[in-house]
Amino acid sequence: MSFGRIVNIKDLGFNMMRAKLKQLIWQWRGVFLAVPNVTAIVIALRFTGLLQLLELAALDQFFILRPKETVDERIVIVEINEPDITKLGQWPISDGVLAKVLDNIKQQKPQAIGLDIYRDLPVNPGHEKLVRIFQTTPNLIGVQKISHTADSFHVEAPPELKKRQQVGANDLPIDGDGKIRRGLLYVGLNDQGILESFALKLALLYLKDEGITEKPAKNNPNFLQLGKGIFPSFESNDGGYMGANASSYQVLLNYRGAINHFHKISITDVLENRIPAGLMPGKIVLIGSTAESLKDLFWTPYSSNLFTSPERMAGVAIHANLISQILSSALQGRPEIKTLPEQLEWLWILFWSIFGATLCWQQRHSSTEKRHLPFIANGTGSVFIVGSCLLGGSYLAFIFSWWIPVVPSLLALTGSAIAVTQYIARSAAEMRRTFGRYVTDEVVANLLETPSGLKLGGERRKVTVLMSDLRGFSAVSERLAPEQVVAILNVYLGAMADVINHYNGTINEFIGDGIFVMFGAPVSREDDSQRAIACAIAMQLAMKPVNEHNQQMNLPLLEMGIGIHTGEVVAGNVGSQKRAKYSVVGSHVNLTARIESYTVGGQILISEETIKDANIDLKINGELRVEPKGIKAPITIYDIGGIGGKYNLHLPQSEDNMLQLTEEIFLEFTILEGKHAVGTIFKGELVYLSENGGQLRSQHSLEPLSNLKMKLLNAPEIAPGDGDLYAKVLKKSLDEHHFLIRFTAVPPKVAAILDTSRQSASLGHGA
Repeated sequence: MSFGRIVNIKDLGFNMMRAKLKQLIWQWRGVFLAVPNVTAIVIALRFTGLLQLLELAALDQFFILRPKETVDERIVIVEINEPDITKLGQWPISDGVLAKVLDNIKQQKPQAIGLDIYRDLPVNPGHEKLVRIFQTTPNLIGVQKISHTADSFHVEAPPELKKRQQVGANDLPIDGDGKIRRGLLYVGLNDQGILESFALKLALLYLKDEGITEKPAKNNPNFLQLGKGIFPSFESNDGGYMGANASSYQVLLNYRGAINHFHKISITDVLENRIPAGLMPGKIVLIGSTAESLKDLFWTPYSSNLFTSPERMAGVAIHANLISQILSSALQGRPEIKTLPEQLEWLWILFWSIFGATLCWQQRHSSTEKRHLPFIANGTGSVFIVGSCLLGGSYLAFIFSWWIPVVPSLLALTGSAIAVTQYIARSAAEMRRTFGRYVTDEVVANLLETPSGLKLGGERRKVTVLMSDLRGFSAVSERLAPEQVVAILNVYLGAMADVINHYNGTINEFIGDGIFVMFGAPVSREDDSQRAIACAIAMQLAMKPVNEHNQQMNLPLLEMGIGIHTGEVVAGNVGSQKRAKYSVVGSHVNLTARIESYTVGGQILISEETIKDANIDLKINGELRVEPKGIKAPITIYDIGGIGGKYNLHLPQSEDNMLQLTEEIFLEFTILEGKHAVGTIFKGELVYLSENGGQLRSQHSLEPLSNLKMKLLNAPEIAPGDGDLYAKVLKKSLDEHHFLIRFTAVPPKVAAILDTSRQSASLGHGA
């Protein structure tokens, strides 16, 4: 094999691959257009932070709907509620009262005590007693507020506890909507030091007896590991967040639940030593306010319940949740809430964008088999179902501690579906406009909107078929340039299409200079045959402005014949899977074509079936008994001159006066079968002439409706091929060798000779 042949084979393979790729892109063009644009828009919205509040709201609902967890037996809350404040008679409570509370708790031998009450300044009486409690309680942890914001200030820790490093930061990061969804493990200090959070400090005291201490995680030294638990540090774009403050060491709060998920006891019961046996030994005891008047209440995910009024959670309960999270992770391996890397989130958004676009693109032509499930079969229902599955899947992922952003995914799914739907609608509109130039709006609607519109096959229905044709146009077109032929046809067909559309006819196709029109398909109406007759008369009347235009453009005048018949046909899509058209098929269509072939210029012939079906007042100029080819029995056709009723249309009366020629015009002619001459040449003479026809004398007998091709003899001024005169035999005259004919195509030079003969005959007749 030569090198050149190898190169050609490679080029052929490359061209085939390129062709397949182009075909694939075209087949999925809607998806390829929608997906990248929608994905880019959703990711851009994500980056702007506009989706953050929606995503956080979705996260709140996941927390609320998550299966309820059991009460954490390791944590006890000593609450200060409104009745306690009333009974104590003051706030803040004195150091002496607080010392007694702490002493009573110490007697219960808890593992750790957390004092979530600021005590940076003495509150007498009893300050000395409180200091002694601080000095003698190594498992007591106080609080210090580190952050300084527009509506809050830094608060120092109790000096004695700070000296002993028994202090934790009780700061809580607050989201833009005022809710707390994150907790702190370590807080950076202004002097570049680090302070453990209040919750972590207490959890470490509890875990100390379990032999668990702080250490860096093996997989990521920047993460804290406690026992079985690894605590990933929160990043500013984790989950649904975008550009959040990620300073210090934050974690996503994996709430256990509201305050009722922990044992609690009032501070009054502790003061009066009404502590149930076994409540506090070996546990973490938190002391904090739950009273509304003390303003230590915060919005949390549980405040977003759609079916109940929003409730706030006490700060001490939030610290209890974080402690429970740390202990459960370290001891039982309860997973922390995990998020996807940013790049995977982009791919996740891209996936749902592709899914939504593909779903709608594939269902753009719903099958008739799905009609019993219309909601599921259409794109809206499918997107709704898939969107529900996306929500359900995201919820299941959250149960397994994965926070996968659901709002961008839903936007990508619905956005791409909407984009594809709009593209399909726009394409359908463009197709409707383009396709409407060739068929009527009813056919377009049948193809684009009906589920079975594109399927091959059809149905039986009664249809009135109209066929029109220009008489002698083939001969006219031979004498004109192609551009002139197209110009004539465009004017003629445009005028006829306007008339046909006005009468709600369906243009099946333009066949050269012929028009095939249906009344009754694809939309059937009671007055189909009446409209067909009225349309035919209006078409003939419209030929006058068409010819006036042709005269202005120095183009030949046109004459049209129309045939109409009514019968049962099969209407539907005909063709193959690759190429099809909406049409009607049957013997009645062929019969209409036969009836049209009998017409002369300006004439409308209709069948007896159409007259009966129309059942309307008609002006009938005459009738003919004919035997069309392929039809078993003769039929009667009628020459229509007008229609009454609401249409009230009439053709003008033609005055075709015959003048006897002073000098007969000798000619020879052949009989046409279809479009072809039979071959035998006969002799004859024109003995009478009118404006549009004449009387032919011939020894050869001619049948009515025969088509003739004639050539004038003794006319040297006419070049060979330029003098073909076409006519149709209308009937025999009184003399059996005389035949009345109607010209169908007259060349200009022949027309000049005939005009001269008519003028001479007119002068002779006048004399």
